[in-house]
Amino acid sequence: MTEPVRVLVCDDQVLVRTGLVTIIDAQPDLEVVGECGDGGTAVELVERLRPDVVVMDVRMPVLDGIEATRRLAGAAVRNPVKVLVVTTFNLDEYVYEALRAGAGGFLLKDAPPAQLLQGIRTVASGAALLDPEVTRQLVGRYAARIRPADDTPPEHPLTPRELEVLRLLAEGLSNSEIAGALSLSQETVKTFVSRILAKLGLRDRVQAVVHAYRRGLVT
Repeated sequence: MTEPVRVLVCDDQVLVRTGLVTIIDAQPDLEVVGECGDGGTAVELVERLRPDVVVMDVRMPVLDGIEATRRLAGAAVRNPVKVLVVTTFNLDEYVYEALRAGAGGFLLKDAPPAQLLQGIRTVASGAALLDPEVTRQLVGRYAARIRPADDTPPEHPLTPRELEVLRLLAEGLSNSEIAGALSLSQETVKTFVSRILAKLGLRDRVQAVVHAYRRGLVT
């Protein structure tokens, strides 16, 4: 029998946190191993409990979700844990910073329970979770701020087809949607995505999206 995904829930609003815990714990393949109300406690609990996924709020006392994510999943962390950020829409800039800090994905707090549960499973599996509808607004809104200052397109190791896939990925399309747009099979798209990540030295789809906007590949 497969062991359930171990989840730590971190949110400073008690009612929200209790709701998350209740929804998650009701699933046979998920198990809440701890909960807390600030990022500092989350960092301590992760060291002690080693959950598979941390469901992380952004604005919290003591230590906010961005800094907590950086300490738990940042590039310098030797034994990173997977982090799923949950936020309200008006915190979209904070979410972008959380993705840069190493979060495996994000969801809005008003997402339906089924989407939250699938998001936890997705991040736990090692895949990145990007809400397609929000991705365009979230990263696109800050694209001008994160692109290079000069207008010279940087040289890229990607083939024209790989660039096509990267641009669609950055627009928030899923593998199946990319496959439909380019008349490819989903397996072929998965291969392209893996190749893109390897060539660019990126960890996951989240980093690929940020990279695409930072390099001005998407407008």
